[in-house]
Amino acid sequence: MFSIKQDTNKDADADSEFKLNWKRVAITSMFGLGFVGPVGHFWYEGLDKFIKLKLRYVPKSTRFVAAKVAMDGLIFGPIDLLVFFTYMGYATGKNTSQVKEGLKRDFLPALALEGGAWPLLQIANFRYVPVQYQLLYVNIFCLIDSAFLSWVDQQKDAAWKQWFTTPFLTLKERGGTGGV
Repeated sequence: MFSIKQDTNKDADADSEFKLNWKRVAITSMFGLGFVGPVGHFWYEGLDKFIKLKLRYVPKSTRFVAAKVAMDGLIFGPIDLLVFFTYMGYATGKNTSQVKEGLKRDFLPALALEGGAWPLLQIANFRYVPVQYQLLYVNIFCLIDSAFLSWVDQQKDAAWKQWFTTPFLTLKERGGTGGV
């Protein structure tokens, strides 16, 4: 959502300023309007019904909330990230190979970092917020999350991302030959 404008003739730290990127704001807003809103509406209502009717957990109980948080984190969370990074890539003019590269670079770090925040937010959501308002609750935090995901996307090949992706690289990608 934010971009950094730099004058390459001067020290980058001295001339860095945050400037709102309105195109990125519009693209991210369209993601919320076109995906998170409609899909989230059916997801939260359907998840609630599934856990009540199929699993037969008592609403707002510890097991009910834990099942909802687990299913939300294991099913909706990864799908949301996959769709977000794919959509943002194509919407900003990237080709298919660039989108795939971005997914390889950004998906696991974002999933790991979001896996620490969203479950806590969802515990409060599923325990205290009526199901018809759960998407509204989530959307409040989605504003922060969209800024975070845009920041992750803009970090390109930042060193901290390697912490999450290095264990999954192939031997060839690591530059090794297989010996110890």
